Formats: sequence, C-alpha cells, structure tokens
Amino acid sequence: MVRKSFWPSSPLRAIAAPDEEKMVSNWSETLARIRAHSPFLARALDRYPTVAAQLEQGDMDAALAAAHVVADPQDGIARSLRRRRGAIALAVAAADLSGAWDLNRVTRTLSDFADQALEEALAAVMQDRYPDAEHKGFVVLALGKHGSRELNYSSDIDPILLYDPATLPHGAREDVADAAVRIGRRVSELLSARDGDGYVFRVDLRLRPSPEATPIALPVDAAIGYYESTALGWEQAAFIRARAAAGDKALGEEFLRQIRPFVWRRSLDFGAIDAIVDISRRIRDHYAQGQAFGPGYDLKRGRGGIREVEFFAQVHQLIHGGRDPSLRSGNTREALRALAAAGVIEGEVATRLDAAYRLLRTIEHRLQMVEDRQTHELPPTMAGIDNVARLHGLDDGAALLDLLRPQVEWVGRNYDRLSPTQEDAALSHDAEKLTAQLVEMGFADPDTPLARIERWRGGTVRALRSPASREALEQLLPGLMRTLAQAPDPARALNRLDDMIGRLPSAINFFKLLAARPALVELLAEVLSHAPTLADALGRRAELLDGLIDASAFDPPPAVPQLAAQFSALEPGEDYQTLLDRVRQRVGDRRFALGVQIIRGGDPIEAGRGYGRVALAAIEALASATIAQFEAAHGKVPDGEMLILALGRLGGGVLTHASDLDLVYLFTGDFLAESDGAKPLGATQYFNRLGQRITNALSVHTASGPLYEVDTRLRPSGAQGLLAVSIDSFARYQREEAWTWEHLALTRARPVFGSAQARAALDGVLKATLERPRDVEDLARQAVKMRGDIARHKPPASDLDVKLVPGGLVDLEFLIHVTQFRHGMAFHPDLSVALTQLVEAGHLPAALIAAHDLITRYLVVSRLVSPGSTEPPAATRPLVARACGQADWDALLASYAQARQCVRETWAAIAAPYQEDA
Repeated sequence: MVRKSFWPSSPLRAIAAPDEEKMVSNWSETLARIRAHSPFLARALDRYPTVAAQLEQGDMDAALAAAHVVADPQDGIARSLRRRRGAIALAVAAADLSGAWDLNRVTRTLSDFADQALEEALAAVMQDRYPDAEHKGFVVLALGKHGSRELNYSSDIDPILLYDPATLPHGAREDVADAAVRIGRRVSELLSARDGDGYVFRVDLRLRPSPEATPIALPVDAAIGYYESTALGWEQAAFIRARAAAGDKALGEEFLRQIRPFVWRRSLDFGAIDAIVDISRRIRDHYAQGQAFGPGYDLKRGRGGIREVEFFAQVHQLIHGGRDPSLRSGNTREALRALAAAGVIEGEVATRLDAAYRLLRTIEHRLQMVEDRQTHELPPTMAGIDNVARLHGLDDGAALLDLLRPQVEWVGRNYDRLSPTQEDAALSHDAEKLTAQLVEMGFADPDTPLARIERWRGGTVRALRSPASREALEQLLPGLMRTLAQAPDPARALNRLDDMIGRLPSAINFFKLLAARPALVELLAEVLSHAPTLADALGRRAELLDGLIDASAFDPPPAVPQLAAQFSALEPGEDYQTLLDRVRQRVGDRRFALGVQIIRGGDPIEAGRGYGRVALAAIEALASATIAQFEAAHGKVPDGEMLILALGRLGGGVLTHASDLDLVYLFTGDFLAESDGAKPLGATQYFNRLGQRITNALSVHTASGPLYEVDTRLRPSGAQGLLAVSIDSFARYQREEAWTWEHLALTRARPVFGSAQARAALDGVLKATLERPRDVEDLARQAVKMRGDIARHKPPASDLDVKLVPGGLVDLEFLIHVTQFRHGMAFHPDLSVALTQLVEAGHLPAALIAAHDLITRYLVVSRLVSPGSTEPPAATRPLVARACGQADWDALLASYAQARQCVRETWAAIAAPYQEDA
C-alpha cells in the first residue's frame, strides 16, 4: 500500500514532529531495515558490538555514550577519531531511523562531534609541534551547515583557518606564516585521511578568501581587511552561519565581531537578493540534470530543494538582520521561526518551509546512510529509490516520491517569488519615443519627467556614475515613472526625487529596494508629493524607507520602557559613541514612520503621542548611558541622582515632527556633597556638568545626523541660572522668586527621568506650587499682558499658522491655564485632559474640546506638509482635510474658522477686564 500522508505512518514514524523525541517501540524492525537496505550501517553493527548491544536494548543515549569510547587508549589521535566517528554514525543513524531523535538532535550531535574532532586534532598537532608553548593564536571557524550546527550525516566540513602572528607558537627559525600553514595542513590530514576504519571528515578549505591565491591559513588582520573591502556577495551570506568551532575561540569571536558590519549591514541590503538569486540560477544551470523532480533529482541543489529553503531564509536575514539582531541565527529552522515572529515572512510560509526542510534533510540522510556517501541525489533508478524508501520505512519508491513531490514543488514556487517580475517594458533612450511612453503612462506634461530622466542618465549625478547604479535605475524606471504619473502632484514628486537622488552618495541599494518592493514606490510618491519634511529626511538618509517594508512600521510605537530598551540595544564591543549614532538612527526611523502614518491617513493626535513616546525613550536611553559613562570617571554623589523635568509639548505628551524638547535638570540630595569617584566633583558642579553632557547627547550632530533641539531656558532664572539645581532650590525658587509665566509653564511640567521616589518628590513640589494660594486676578492680568507681548513680537505667518493666529493654539493654552489657576483644579500636563476636566466642571464651554482637537491635528500634520505655516499646495489639501476629520478643504476651512471663533471669544471674555492694563 502506498501511503499518501505527509509523514510516513509506519509504527516508528521516522520523521518526528518538531522538537519532539519519541521512544523506540520496535528496535527489531529498525534493525531489519538497516540490515536489508544499508550496507554501511550493517557493517558498523558488526564492527562496534558495544554500541550495537545498547541499541538492542533501545537505549540510544547509552549507545551514543558507548560510541565515544570505542577507541583503544593506545590508538593514535587519527585512528581514535576515525573509530569514534564510525561508531557515532551508527548510533545517530539508529536513533534517527527508529524515531528516537528528531532532526535537530541528529544534526546537533553530528556537529558537536565535528567540533570535538577539530579541537582534538588541533590540540594534538600543537602538542606535537610546540609541546612547551601555550596553545593559542590559531582558530578554526566553522561555516555552512557545520557553522549552524546542522551538519549532514555524511557531510564534509568547510572551515576557515585564521591565526594571530603575534601569539601563534612557532620555531625560532620558522616563519610564523609557514607554521600556521603546517598546522592547518596537518589538522586537515588527520581528519580526512582514510584507512580501514574509514575517515573522520572530508575537509574543504575553499571558502577562505581567494582560495586560488592564498595559503590555507590566513592572518586574522588580512582576513578582516579582505571582508571589509573586497569580499563578494556570496561570502556575506556564508558568514551568517559562521562561528568559532575550535582553537583560540576568543580570537575567532573577535574576528567575527570585527566583520559583523560586512555581514549585517544597517541599511536593508536588497542587493543580497540579486547575489543569492544569481547563485541559485547558476546552481540550477550547473546541475541541470538534477532539477527535474523524479529519479536523479538533487535534494540539495534542485529546484525546490534544501538550498532554496536555506537561501530564502538567508535573503531575508541579510535584508533585515542589520536592524534586527533577533534574525541572525545561523540555524535555518531557527531563522525561519524568527523571521515569522518578526513579521518579515508570513507564519504559514515559515511553517511550510520548516516542514519541507525537515523532510528533505531527513531523506537526504537516508541517501547518505546507504553507503556513507556524500550524495544528495535520488538514485537514478526506481530500484535504488525503492531501497531508500524502505530504509526510511515506506513501502516503495513511489511512496517516497509522493511524499516529496508536493513539498519540492511548493518550495520552488515560493522561492521563485524572490525574483521580481518586470511587467513594464524598458524606457526608450530616444527622446521622441520616451515622450510617447511618458504620455501613455499618464504624464500630462512629459517635459519635466523627460528632463529628469535625461539628467539621471547623463552621468552628472554622483549617485548614478557607476554602471551598476545606472543598471539598477533602468530596471526601476518603468514602474517608478508609471507610479509617479499617478501621484497627487507628479511634478513636485519628481523634483523632490531628483533633489533626493542628487544628495545620495550611492543610489544602487535605494533603487534595488524600490524594485523589490513596488508598493514602496507608491508610498514614496505620496511622501514626495505631500511632505517636504519627510522628503528632506529621505535626502539625508535614504535608508529611512527601509523601515517601511514591514507592516509593523505602521503600528503605534510601543510603551516608553520597551522603546528605550530598543534604542539602547548595542552589539558586544560597541561603545557610547556608537550608541549616540544608533539612537539617532532608531529615533529617525520611528519619527519618519510616524510621519508616513499621518500622510497615509493616520490620526495626527495619536501620531503626536507616538512622537512623544519616542522622545521620552530617547531621553531614557541617552541619559542612562551618559550617567553611566559620567559615573565611571567621577563616581556617584551620595544620596543624589539626576532628574529631568519636561515642559511644553513634551510635558503634555503630544509632539509634532519638528518639536524641540523643553527640559529642566534637577538633582536630589545635598548640594554640598561630593562625588566618590577617581575625579570627585561637588554636587552642584557634578550635576551641572552631567546635565550639559545629557544635553549634548540629545542634541549634538553625529555621523547619523541630528536628534533633537534642546531648550533649557525654562529653568530657574532662565539662561542666567545654573543648568541643574537641587529639588530644594527649585522648590524655594518657585515659592519666592518665580515669575507668573514660569508658573503658567509648570502647568505642563512632568518628570520624565529619575527614580520613582525622586519623581514623586518632584511631583509634590509641582503640586504645591500650582495649588498654593495666589492672587488670581493679578495672574490673569499678567497672562493677558504676556499674550499681547507674544502677538506683537511673533505675528502669525498666515491665517493657517494655527499656533500663533488669534483664536489659535496659544490663545487656547492661555485660556486653559488661567482657568486652571482661577479654580485651582485640572493641573494635568496633557492639555486635552486638563481641558476635558475644566469642561466637565462647567468652567469652560464644551465646544473648546472639538476646537482643541481640530487645531492640534492641523498643527501636527502642517509641520509635515507646510512647515512654513502657510497654505498647503492644492494637491495636498485633501490629505490635510482628511487628517483633520473633514470631508474636504472647504469643510476644513469652515470648521477651522468656527474653532478659532470659539477660542477667540472664550479668551476675549477672560481677557476683557484686563485689556486696558495690558
């Protein structure tokens, strides 16, 4: 009977479910399959009776333990390793065929023995050559399936041998490079030489840099230089699975850390698709006879085979792993799970690839168990396939082909998706024909796109001077121009794209990204049409577009602690200066995504809250790191800590894309105390220097650009006062010296950094200050005067300058703050919460809530689309109306006029008694 199910339904179910080991139920049945269908294992049963005895008892772990001690203590290292390898091959095969071990344990066990064999062989060589020297300075890096601990049953190993000339032992008259080569050659000979006991591992050293021209062992600095400068794309993929397997592992780990930027590039590397798909194409061409499914099919290299599962995972790892370290596992199955968890690939795709991979690898092992041959091809005859099928536990070869076929076909179709299809014909280089193509695409005026294309093709743009960049442009142009023709403002989008390309140092990856993700072209067209702020950001960092390829980019930013942890994450060996760059990159990614969310129809107020959380997380990450670095030099002030108070929009929790940060630095403890470090400082000097360091961390331009403008002028005594004062001094200043405007500013104050205890103490000072008895009439009189001063010194740029215009946001803030003090309530830093509480108490008209929301939404979106606070372009007005919850631009203007009138009338009623004094 031919079984059609995905997994064989023999009593032993030879392919176990993932990560699930099963007890052996019938060793005699497994033994019969081995004797009948695997000459290699049958000979091993006779050769290693102690292992066979444990197998007969059904104790696979004991069989493996016995396999590790089959060698005679008098055997030399070579024979010892060969005998152990043969016995381990028997134990592993039996555990695999019986269903006792799953694929993971099988491949881990084989890989661990490879590590052990390398370690013992290297130690023996070093001991033989340099018995009195410390054995260091030589490392074996494992690549391929050995590197990922997924070694095949009969695989070779692909190490790279590196040495440190400064620490590698060598003879007095021996050149250190010659010593390294001799060590490497002898290790290889010990593992690959054959005799009556077989061999240990075939060793392939061709994955080293330029193997046709370099010695088998390379100095580590030369290898680093190679991978930093001239390595090829396939080598980048190969190092996904690299690890230090034997020898001086500290040297190996340091080497891998040094070349990490070569493997895991910060910018999404869509060139990796081209490199790996090209390798796949060459493999399919070179092994043409193994592509068709059936007898002779190549399970490893065939279309839909093992390599295409691995490459599919590696492509997505190379694209996304530079930004997300969780995606960097060298193990294929772990990588698939991580890619699905991160939303990079669909969960169903990951599940099906994993199932196919397990099946293909398992049958590959069956092929190799027959005669311990490193083969990946199904036998060319049905008789041979029958033998493999029966070893696996199936009835015949037809059942095996039926089991494999749907998985192979699905993997092949899925892998083919990596090659983008080109639906549009190439754009002509003839001006007349190109003009006709542009008109057909929908450009009403083809002159602008024609001029831009001719400029890009002309070789005068820096980013397009290389043949590779121009080739990438030509592949993208048809789809790009067709999308731009349908953009809300094609001419504006084209001009901004031209400006952007002109500022790029290289455009290859940018073009490849757009070619690989056509949906991003449409999004880019929207950004370029509507949002000069975002277009300028793209001109500085084109890789900002990278972050939008996942749907998660349009989720609201998480809570501040989670964001701060993401911003603070560094790789081993990275330092404070790296953190400054990394935070700028990650904050830039988040702010850009929030801006795009608004352009794509998201709620501007929710985006504003997202901007706020991003800023708070940046403060948490950078302040914590700066304090740690400062303490390393100056120690800590006993019972003292830094506090940061946010005011203005940051205190209220709703920022715009352009908001700066209004901060006040405070500290706890005795200002007369002194720090306890190697370079002690008095508390006041300590926290003032620390405050300046934090300000610099938040505001200084690095190689990754700016972060935030920081305004500290709201501190006690303004720009003339100390940058940081104690909480006690701050409380006394607010009690005895502060001006009315400073108390008005405190209505939006919120502690954003410091321990919970210190924040609670500061909250107490704020509460006492805001709620203390005061002359509210005098406060109202001064507030009216201040508003008049602002109107005189900062007139609105236009009627759509919603912040400064009469009836705008400044008027709304003043009327809320005066009302808060008049009634001694609703002192909440979030303006919308305070307003709602005042309305519910009957102190302000309910219509102000809608007015506040409309004006705030307009402010947030206008900072993206019309940063000069003027009227947005005609093509952008429908977007602004939609963002503000209005049907169209006319409806928005009407609602805006009504909101302004409500605010203006309410403020006028409050201000009227004091206008003459003002």
